[in-house]
Amino acid sequence: MTAHHHRALAEQRVWIVFGGRADHLWQRLLRPGFRHCFAAIEDGEGWLVLDPLTGRLLAGRLDLPPGFDLPRFYRRAGLRPVGPFLLAEPARGRGLGLAPYSCVALCRAVLGPHAPFALTPYGLYRRLMLRVGHRKKSLTSTEACV
Repeated sequence: MTAHHHRALAEQRVWIVFGGRADHLWQRLLRPGFRHCFAAIEDGEGWLVLDPLTGRLLAGRLDLPPGFDLPRFYRRAGLRPVGPFLLAEPARGRGLGLAPYSCVALCRAVLGPHAPFALTPYGLYRRLMLRVGHRKKSLTSTEACV
């Protein structure tokens, strides 16, 4: 990894955003309010959103004013942002397992090798909330990544 990538990694904070309607019949099997997830990444340039849609990956840099509170906007829109998480250094020899490509797999890939295992958006939400809750209880903790 080059020095430039290390700097970029240190500047990025990730929010995983949960919500979603049942756009497909099979999504009705998933818990309401947790039928989809995507990643919003804040860096020195603003916000980048990675949203795995059916059949394609949407990656977009949002045109927002500096300091815009995107997680607050998402909360007001009825979504559930969880974070922020700092990106971790890549771990040698550790992959993301054999999970099928999905919104959960993309979010786990963004979070990196220490992301919790989950197959559904609600499963990922629960595991991330446990980690966020642990950080809030430990005010002196220096743990910042997933």
